[in-house]
Amino acid sequence: MPGPLLETLKGSKQEIAPVWLMRQAGRYLPEYRELRAEKGGFLELVYDSEAAAEVTVQPIRRFGFDGAILFSDILIVPHAMGQGLEFLAGEGPHLSPTLRDVDLADFTQAKERFDPVYETVRRTRQQISDSVTMLGFAGSPWTVATYMIAGQGSKNQEPARLMAYRDPARMQAICDAIIEISVEYLRGQIDAGAEAIQLFDSWAGSLAPDEFERWVIAPNAKITAELKSSHPGTPIIGFPKGAGAKLPAYARETGVDAIGLDETLDPAWAHASLPEGMPVQGNFDPLLLEAGGPEIKKRVHTIIEAFEDRPHIFNLGHGIGQFTPIEHVEELLEAVRGS
Repeated sequence: MPGPLLETLKGSKQEIAPVWLMRQAGRYLPEYRELRAEKGGFLELVYDSEAAAEVTVQPIRRFGFDGAILFSDILIVPHAMGQGLEFLAGEGPHLSPTLRDVDLADFTQAKERFDPVYETVRRTRQQISDSVTMLGFAGSPWTVATYMIAGQGSKNQEPARLMAYRDPARMQAICDAIIEISVEYLRGQIDAGAEAIQLFDSWAGSLAPDEFERWVIAPNAKITAELKSSHPGTPIIGFPKGAGAKLPAYARETGVDAIGLDETLDPAWAHASLPEGMPVQGNFDPLLLEAGGPEIKKRVHTIIEAFEDRPHIFNLGHGIGQFTPIEHVEELLEAVRGS
């Protein structure tokens, strides 16, 4: 029998909102830090299926979340496309050579890098109960492209935005290539046991309205259509962080089944603006969770009340911070489940 999270994604409102947290498997957990120290670097951990499955299950074991999110990274896609990838301590991910310096044709694809990720999904699905929904994911084409072009996170995503204005045909070719391989990657995750998919567009908010239509809505609509053609029963969550007033158009035009809301959005506005009955996910501020205090319970109630008339998954507005105290997560869950 499907768990409450999957039922919510399929349009059924639950008496108590199901909960999972973006980046729930990660550095704020002592058990993760211990395993990471044992295994070495981040990428080594991602490509070790047994260890990655253990990391994926750790927060389920500790908190009883309703969803298990695959432990991986959105940059596995460019790595499989043939771009070099390394995670440097204190600096984050670096991709090389960048698409400012070379063309896509210079890369040699290495799709075998997807195989351990599929195995992580299979192993995780075997370890969690049927009531816990297995969530797969990929980065959306615009966000992935920003990293491939700049080689790392960049202020305001200027290198990618400049390319999109100066050479839109080249940017289109990059996005089309990301779309094609992402569809294959997500189909592989679903075949391995993922029951729902999230598309992370972390840098969607940096684009002007016309550019948002071309580089966020259109590529995500293409991925969604391809997945619904092959796997029509698998719900898709779209998360265009920073979309703001452009969010209703994203919801209408991409074909996603549910919308993830970042913490900057007024939940009452989101409820009034999004299509009636569309499931929503969010949108507690990760920094409030880190800060703690009585405001946690107050904010939880505000969010839940705003979405009392539509299917709602309680989540953060982005990923949980590495310095978030465990007891604050426990307080959050108590507030959600006791409300």
